[in-house]
Amino acid sequence: MNPNRVLASLAQRGPSLDLSTLDLCFLAALHLQAENAALTSFSEEQLADVFEQVEAVMAAAAEPGQPAKQRRSTHAIRRLREQRMIARVDGAGIVRAGEYALTRLANGIIEFFLEDDTLTRDSLTVLTRSLLVGLGEILTAAKSARTEEEWRMGVISPLRVTMGDLANGIERRQCGFDLQQEDFQREIAGLLHADWFGAVARCQELLESSSGTLSELNQILLRDTHQLQSLLQDVQEVAAEAGVADAEGAARTVVDQVDRIAAWGSARQRAWSEYYQYVHRYLRDVVRLDPARTLTHRLREHLAGTAGKQFALTLASAPPIRLLREVEIPPEEKPTVRRPRKEREQGLADAPAENPQAILEERVRGAIADGARALGTVTERVIAEVAEEERFVTTGRVAQAVARLGDPEGMAERAWVPMQDGLMIEEWTVRVAAEPEKEAS
Repeated sequence: MNPNRVLASLAQRGPSLDLSTLDLCFLAALHLQAENAALTSFSEEQLADVFEQVEAVMAAAAEPGQPAKQRRSTHAIRRLREQRMIARVDGAGIVRAGEYALTRLANGIIEFFLEDDTLTRDSLTVLTRSLLVGLGEILTAAKSARTEEEWRMGVISPLRVTMGDLANGIERRQCGFDLQQEDFQREIAGLLHADWFGAVARCQELLESSSGTLSELNQILLRDTHQLQSLLQDVQEVAAEAGVADAEGAARTVVDQVDRIAAWGSARQRAWSEYYQYVHRYLRDVVRLDPARTLTHRLREHLAGTAGKQFALTLASAPPIRLLREVEIPPEEKPTVRRPRKEREQGLADAPAENPQAILEERVRGAIADGARALGTVTERVIAEVAEEERFVTTGRVAQAVARLGDPEGMAERAWVPMQDGLMIEEWTVRVAAEPEKEAS
């Protein structure tokens, strides 16, 4: 069923309800008289008699000094027919007086106001047991069905009519239970309003009784809905194997209803748990700490303004927030402008520039002049005067300077020697040009 299509059709028909207290009493009187006298329809004369009785009862129940409203029965009957509350069931037309019966809409409205159709432990047990028995018979009929007629009479129709009505009965009683819980919460609020400290015991008793009832209902739903879903799934599997789409769709519809019933139980249990904790916390933290309502009365009087200054005026007279604004100096009070006695910024001083590379080469040249010929020896002497974080870079620059200042000897294999801070370098020896005295000898 497409929701958009249904809503569009309903909007095109434009239905509306406008029932006064007199109209509801009139429909209730017809409903009760039909049940007591086992009537299926009413003549126009009977409708007029019932309407006069309702008007008389309402006039007697009206407050003193309030005028009773007199209406013609024909006008009331016409309004109820226009709103689909009563329908003419004879086929005589305007030839003679007709016969009228209450519609399903009227019966549903009156049953809502008259009957206490709420969910109880007994009613839920009877309905779920009936569903289980009915679904067991439907599953047996589905396994033995061979023809289309057997599927329609044994599976599809019972699922749509019997099982659907039983599930609707549970959902209708769940709605009645929700309404009962709302009245129950209103009763607790009335008890606290009437008797502040004396209502604690009564409120706790009502909370415990309602909590126990809801817990029992939830247990029954959790137990029986699982069995219902299992049977419905078996029916769906049998219908799918047989290729009967109507039976599978009818079973799916009942599955959705059972799912809603189970979801209602868990949702109401959770909501009631929150309300239960809230009321107990209110009784413990507010009522028991203020049994004479001293704090509440003082707060109410203060808000109403009967105990001193009014609360609203006290807030309204609070000083405004101070905003910082720009200060404007009058023309005659302008400060004199003076030059600073000393320079605000110091001048730059000349300093000799240092060449790090020239300094490094000078150290390398000095190490070689002192007799160091191995790269490791030269590197150790140079990096000993360098900071720890600069030794890795300096080691490479030392090797470059040694190769440029001397002549490295060629060797097939060169050993690796350790240095400071875990460094390893490839060892090689440099040759330096001989001095003149050594060459003469």
